[in-house]
Amino acid sequence: MQRRFDSFAFAPRSPEASAAALGSLPQWDLSDLYPAMDSPELTADLAAVAAESAGFEEAYKGKLAEVLDGADAGGQMALIIARYEKIEDRLGRLYSYAGLVYSGDTTDPVRAKFYGDVQEKLTDASTHLLFFTLELNRLDDAKMESALTDPAFAKYRPWIEDVRAEKPYQLEDRIEHLFHEKGVTGRGAWNRLFDETIAGLRFEVGGESLPLEQTLNFLAEPEEEKRKQGAEALAKVFGENLRLFTLITNTLAKDKEISDRWRGFEDIADSRHLANRVEREVVDALVSSVHAAYPRLAHRYYKLKAKWFGKEKLEYWDRNAPLPKVETRPIGWDEARDTVLGAYSTFSPRMADIARDFFDKSWIDAGVRPGKATGAFAHPTVPSAHPYVLLNYMGKPRDVMTLAHELGHGVHQVLAAPNGALMAPTPLTLAETASVFGEMLTFRRLLAAAPDARARKAMLASKVEDMINTVVRQIAFYTFERRIHTERKNGELTAERICAIWMEVQSESLGEAIHLGPGYENYWVYIGHFIHSPFYVYAYAFGDCLVNSLYAVYENAQEGFAERYLAMLAAGGTKHHSELLKPFGLDARDPAFWQTGLGLIERMIGELEAMEEA
Repeated sequence: MQRRFDSFAFAPRSPEASAAALGSLPQWDLSDLYPAMDSPELTADLAAVAAESAGFEEAYKGKLAEVLDGADAGGQMALIIARYEKIEDRLGRLYSYAGLVYSGDTTDPVRAKFYGDVQEKLTDASTHLLFFTLELNRLDDAKMESALTDPAFAKYRPWIEDVRAEKPYQLEDRIEHLFHEKGVTGRGAWNRLFDETIAGLRFEVGGESLPLEQTLNFLAEPEEEKRKQGAEALAKVFGENLRLFTLITNTLAKDKEISDRWRGFEDIADSRHLANRVEREVVDALVSSVHAAYPRLAHRYYKLKAKWFGKEKLEYWDRNAPLPKVETRPIGWDEARDTVLGAYSTFSPRMADIARDFFDKSWIDAGVRPGKATGAFAHPTVPSAHPYVLLNYMGKPRDVMTLAHELGHGVHQVLAAPNGALMAPTPLTLAETASVFGEMLTFRRLLAAAPDARARKAMLASKVEDMINTVVRQIAFYTFERRIHTERKNGELTAERICAIWMEVQSESLGEAIHLGPGYENYWVYIGHFIHSPFYVYAYAFGDCLVNSLYAVYENAQEGFAERYLAMLAAGGTKHHSELLKPFGLDARDPAFWQTGLGLIERMIGELEAMEEA
């Protein structure tokens, strides 16, 4: 489940204005998964998956080596994996439904109990499957290679290679079982506490009590006083809850350190790199390139923006403010849909047709409501179903870009689904490439339709800010996480220490043109990626820089590009990033590769500077 944070812009003036301006916002229909929480179909599937998992263990535990030594080893192994994959698909369907229901209102005790109960039952069932990958990794390499000459078995080679990449970090079976079962009361419970706490927070702004999403949107109000009120409300409530968020952060960082130590990971982010199927040196090259570019990107841009606002420095609540003297209006849902589908269609009619299904078949939940999960995400569910998209749509330009972003994920997930439950999932780095490419297509369409120089400037500035948020800010987040997890090895961090690290990292990345005043030290608390997916954040920067390079290839040679691009998405998790990028002449291991992506942002800032001088 990809989840996006730090996307701000205009809040509607009132609920009435919002309803009138935005039109009818869709709410997803989850009945393609199950009719209801208490439906007989769901109850039957819970019972079936428990029985199937136990039956699979009884049939094959301790017997894979024997199968590999027998006649038709490849064919028999293929049948076993196919049976395993079918169970995984059913498990995924149940887990997806429970998670999506819970996301609709994380403060509802009925939904929370349902989510927790389903998690426990699925953990119990999947415990019976743990032996399978562990045992696969103990099989003789030569015999496995011999069996993989069978075409039916060879189909699963990419998944088998991914499983065997985990072999050096695999523990004894009983310890793996313990880690697995304790996940519900360990990391999973702390994640749920974070989600329910965040969803339950209320912020007093202008006499109204608002949830997080609506309050964050004040940070991009045209009127500075409203931005300030929103920022101070956020800082106040975050500060009041600092003790709890500090405990959650310390606990999860220690939990990860224990797991990494037992498994033998050398670096605190190595488990994420392994999951992303990306080499540590590739990520290090990205991070160092972005760090070196801070002055040329964020520092340079915010200095320019401060000048536009007639200030020497911008307050932190001005960072995502709309440009002065730029007319703004709420963008209705129908217009947002047509804009994104039009951009997708110009690039590839097939891409637009897939995206259109999300609108026509109620696969999107777009409205803002109390208790609903914050941010935005695209959930792939399982190949036997289809993805769902969650947004908190408020009619701002960045909301349109977020829609394009999440539909990029959705199209990717639909295209990859035929690979099956084991090989459809894509590493985060490439998943974010698909989403950011969707944004780029939409931005280029809007830019081409800009009616005048002022509108073009506003669009360029908005895109530069999005790219800075995606590249500079996410690498700063990654740096913050590294420092937190590194220091946590020596003992718990106080709230004051976490806040101090946050301020140091933010100051370094944003530059002197942003004044990080009192209260901003608390803003780390709401970033859900730190809780749900440690070190996820660099995938955004990876995807953005990769998309910039991909788009340059597209502009230089459009013939056949869309077909190659969709083929890359359709590969799902069956190929390494180096193999997927080869048809485009790109290599992420080349240090110059990252400079290409960063160079595009620099050129756009240069264009804005030239507009200022003209």
